[in-house]
Amino acid sequence: MKKIKAIFQRVFALIAIIIITIGIFIVISIVQELLFIPKDYIIWIFKSPYSGLVIIFETYLVVGFFYIFNKGLREVWKKGAIFKKYRKLTIAAFTTFNIILLYTIITAVTVVTKDQIINYSFCSPQGKEYSYDEIVKIQTGVYGKGRTSIFTHSKGDFFYIIELNDGTKIDLAQVGGTKNEEDERFILEKLDMRLVNMDIDKESSMKYFEYSKKGLAKIYTDKIRSILENTK
Repeated sequence: MKKIKAIFQRVFALIAIIIITIGIFIVISIVQELLFIPKDYIIWIFKSPYSGLVIIFETYLVVGFFYIFNKGLREVWKKGAIFKKYRKLTIAAFTTFNIILLYTIITAVTVVTKDQIINYSFCSPQGKEYSYDEIVKIQTGVYGKGRTSIFTHSKGDFFYIIELNDGTKIDLAQVGGTKNEEDERFILEKLDMRLVNMDIDKESSMKYFEYSKKGLAKIYTDKIRSILENTK
């Protein structure tokens, strides 16, 4: 009976972690949209590697569930002399860290509208505006190497990196949301045509294009191909 109960608890914990993790992403996205996304946007970006920091909150969930369902861990925590001695300092440091962490994640947003790019960041929560004319370079292709950490790409991921005149680089393929929920590849194809027609320098590679076909329908990989082949 105890074994069955333990198995049930682990399964419940796993399901709960998955559900809460999805919920965290949804809540963060809603907050970002409310704070930073104007009505005339066409696409907005949740920038990497900051988006990967959400995993820290997931770690809290895992530790929390272990704490709830593991009596031994609770006993060790309660007997922790160091924590008891520096309890207030630890709580203050933990709270401060998480406020900064949450602020960093929420402000990691770039918005593309019909005539400008607005880049938000930790140091620029008010956003820095750029016109399309301030894009100096485009690099696009498909990654050929697999994910090495939560902060990197996966094999077969499509990228579309623009470089602005102050050296800022933004991957427009790291989409947080689109206008009218239109697929981002359709939007990027239209945007790419406009930028290429503006004679912006573009570096495009078909080298690992075949990897993008794994897990994506042809209608989407056709759009990726169209973007990669659109050069002057």
